[in-house]
Amino acid sequence: MLRARPITVDRPEDLVLAFRRMGLPTSAREYLLEKLPHAQLLLTGLTKDTGRFLQSLHERATAPGQEEYPAWVAGDAKARPGTGLLSGRKEQFDRLVAAVRAEPGVPPELATALERALEAGKAPAALVLGGRTFEWGSRTYIMGIVNVTPDSFSDGGRYLGAEAAIAHGMALAEAGADLLDVGGESTRPGSQPVSAEEELARVLPVLEGLRARTPVPLSVDTTKAAVAREALKAGAHLINDITGFTTDPDLPRVVAEAGAACCLMHIQGTPATMQQAPRYDDLVDEVLAFLEGAVARAVAAGVPRGRVLLDPGIGFGKTFDHNLFLLRRLGELRVLGLPLLVGTSRKGFLGKLTGGKPAAERLAATLGSVAAVAVVGGADVVRVHDVAEARDALAVADALRQGVEGGALYGR
Repeated sequence: MLRARPITVDRPEDLVLAFRRMGLPTSAREYLLEKLPHAQLLLTGLTKDTGRFLQSLHERATAPGQEEYPAWVAGDAKARPGTGLLSGRKEQFDRLVAAVRAEPGVPPELATALERALEAGKAPAALVLGGRTFEWGSRTYIMGIVNVTPDSFSDGGRYLGAEAAIAHGMALAEAGADLLDVGGESTRPGSQPVSAEEELARVLPVLEGLRARTPVPLSVDTTKAAVAREALKAGAHLINDITGFTTDPDLPRVVAEAGAACCLMHIQGTPATMQQAPRYDDLVDEVLAFLEGAVARAVAAGVPRGRVLLDPGIGFGKTFDHNLFLLRRLGELRVLGLPLLVGTSRKGFLGKLTGGKPAAERLAATLGSVAAVAVVGGADVVRVHDVAEARDALAVADALRQGVEGGALYGR
């Protein structure tokens, strides 16, 4: 599939601050924002004809120095066919998108891919869940974890009883959780599935208890349509499927019919097999392809695209190095134009980074990870066990990302 990924994109707000320091008037600032370098986009999945079209643009350009369109560098046709790099200014990309749409025979998917890549820094549209509005981009939201399982990797068995789980969920809500994610089936590496009946017996009393005691929107972590159907009737607002709608073909329809939202995660393999030598040729591209397929399944079933969140699946079919690389390149996943949920809390790669600490001793490492992805704008929601501590860390990270007060010269 044809895809454009933002490798680097200049942030106009930072350039504007520099222009203000230089004393440039508004008209000059707007002119320079069009003329200065803007983005480098990696293209994959190109056909030979599309590649030839991009190459031909410079041959027929009329602007001085053949600068009418972004610079094009084709990938090695033998080693990596269908790849290339576009580098240029915003005005050049705008001309290119117009040229693609006007050129017979060039797939319109190219223009769509370019537009999505160039708009990857924009916040997705707001989402309403359970009467609460999530304004993506305004801050990083927190999903608190309520495991009702005997064998989850971090706190399995600790809140297995309904009353204990309800009390734990209430404590997370009072600590500032924006969402509560209730799970009745462990998905730790090597775990085995449980029946829908067992899963429902675990989660329904907890959902009903939380729904009666807190207005915080509720999510259910399940891959089964039968569980989702009853959970949504019990007051859940979001279905969190770690398999991206690949396990149960009826699940997308259940979500759509209930008017619910969903979070679709990337996974390689199953929880039982996912950590048995996971391998990728292009990690980011393969995660993108999987998530695109997940979104397509949701939309085909009737789930509005704006009610879909995406999760890169840290620790689900990924090595230590895969996790780090994917966290560093989260911005490339924003070409899908949907909010990102990231779950790093107490995970194994954090234990490895901190000298082998067990899950219960990974709080500081977890806070470092959630703050890191927040400060670079890589996550709209973080899924955590320790809500109060994460909230403090995110207060700092979000403030750093949004800080613009540089003195009187920058305020105009």
